Amino acid sequence: MSSAWSSFTSMVRNGRERLLPSGDAVSKIPILDMLAHTWSLPFTSFGGPTVHFQIFHRIFVDDYKWINETTYQEMFALCQALSGPGSTKMIYGINVLHYGFWTGLVAFLVWSLPMAIAAFGLAIGVSNVGEQLPGPVYALLSGLNSATVGIIALAAVQLSKKAITDTLTRILVFIGGTAGMLYNALWYFPVLMVAGGTVTIIWDLRIIQTTWRRLRTNKTAQHAPPEDDAELERVDRSSHGSTSALQGRSSAHDQLPPPISSTDNEDSELTVSPQTASTVTKSWKVGIAILASFFASFIIIMVCRGLYSGTDRGFDVFANLFLAGTIIFGGGPVVIPLLREYIVAPGWVSSRDFLLGLAITQAFPGPNFNFAVYLGALAVGGTPIPAVAGAIIGYIAIFAPGIWLHTGFMGIWSKVRKQQAVRACLRGIHATAVGLVFTAVYRLFEIGYLDENVQGGGSLGRDPWWVVILATSFVGGMHFKVSPPLAIVIGAIMGLIWYAVVRL
Repeated sequence: MSSAWSSFTSMVRNGRERLLPSGDAVSKIPILDMLAHTWSLPFTSFGGPTVHFQIFHRIFVDDYKWINETTYQEMFALCQALSGPGSTKMIYGINVLHYGFWTGLVAFLVWSLPMAIAAFGLAIGVSNVGEQLPGPVYALLSGLNSATVGIIALAAVQLSKKAITDTLTRILVFIGGTAGMLYNALWYFPVLMVAGGTVTIIWDLRIIQTTWRRLRTNKTAQHAPPEDDAELERVDRSSHGSTSALQGRSSAHDQLPPPISSTDNEDSELTVSPQTASTVTKSWKVGIAILASFFASFIIIMVCRGLYSGTDRGFDVFANLFLAGTIIFGGGPVVIPLLREYIVAPGWVSSRDFLLGLAITQAFPGPNFNFAVYLGALAVGGTPIPAVAGAIIGYIAIFAPGIWLHTGFMGIWSKVRKQQAVRACLRGIHATAVGLVFTAVYRLFEIGYLDENVQGGGSLGRDPWWVVILATSFVGGMHFKVSPPLAIVIGAIMGLIWYAVVRL
C-alpha cells in the first residue's frame, strides 16, 4: 500500500514537472489553466501548513516562477501576520495575483473542498461508532500523529533556514519557539508576532543608534562656548558626516531584500491580470472598503452572538467558529485549544470525538482548518439541523474571516510594500512565526497519544516507540527523501506493530 501511494504521488509530481516545467499557460481560459497547474495539490499536500509552504515555494517559485523569492517571503510574512489559515491564504493570494480575483477564489475552493468533503464523511462515521474503539485503531491513530509531528518538525527546520538571515532573526526564531511553549492564550501569539516586527523595525531603521547620536550631538552643542561659532559648525559637520556614514554602512546580514526584482517595473516579479491590477490587488480604496465590510459584519455577528446565544445551535456554531477564524493567529499552536474551547466546552462535541477527528484530519492532505467542517457536522447532532448543514456552516465560518481580511490587505499591500519600515516589520513577523511552528510541534507532541484510557490525548513521550516513529519521519524526509504521504503510512504501520508487540 505504501509503495503504491508513493508511486502515485511521484507520478503526479513528475508528470506535472514534465508538462508544466515553468508554469507556462496551457489554456486561454484562466480557470482551466489554474486547474491544469494546481489540481493535484489538495490530494498530495500532506503535513499541514508548514509543509504546504515548502511545497508552494518549490512549485510557484522554483518550478512555475510565478513569483520571485522576495515576493514569496513577503507573502509568507503577510499570511502569518493576518488571522486565518496561513497556507490557504498563500495559495489563494498567489492565484489572485496570477489570474485575477474570481479565478483565485475558485483556486481556494479547489484547494479546500476535497478534504472538506472527506472531513464531513469522517464526521458521519464517527457519529455512528460506540464509546470505545478497537485497540488497533488507537494504536494506528497514535502512529499517524507521531509521523505527522515528525513531518512538521522537519518543515519547521527547513523554514527556519530561510527565515534566519542574521543574528537578530535567529534570536527571534528562538524566542518565538520557546515563548510559545511556555504560555498559551488567545492574545499571546499575535502579541509575540507584533513584538518581533517591532524589534526588526527598531533594528533595521537604526532608531536607537540615530536617537542616541542626536542626543549626544545636542548635548555637545549645548555645552560648546557660544562665541566659538566656527567650532560649532565643525561639530555639526562632523556629526552629520558620522550619521551619514553610519546610515551608509550596513552588513550583508542587516540589509533588507529589495521589494521588487532587479528591473524598475513595479510588477516585474508578478503575473497580474489587467482586471485584477485595477481592482483587488492594486486599489487601496477597494482594499479599505473590503476591510470595512468585514469589521462591520464581525461586529453584527458578535452582537447577535451575545443577544441570541443558546436559541439556535446552527447560529451558535457559526458565530463561535467565525470568531475563532478571526482571532486564530499562528495556525497550529492556537487552533487546537481554541476550537476545543468553542466547540467542546459548550458540550456540542465530546473530547474523545474531538481528538479522534484531530488525529485523522491531521493526516489528511490540504488545509488543516477543514477540521472545523468535521466539528460543525458533529456539533449539530441531536438538533433538527442536518449534519451536512453543520458541515457547511463550519466550512464558511472558519475560512471566511481569513480570506476576507487577506483580500482587503492585498489592495493596501501594493501601496505599502516598498516602505522600509513595512519590510523590516515583516522580517520580524516572519522569523517569530517560524518560531511558533516549533511550538506547534511541542503542543501536538503533548496530545498525540490515544488509547481507551487516554481518550483526552496524552504525550507521545510516554513510550519511546512513538518518539522512534517521529524520528523516522523526520530523518526519512530530511536524508532519504521520504514523501509526507509515505511517512504517514509508515507511521500508521509502526503503530500497528507496537500494538501487536505490546498489547497482544
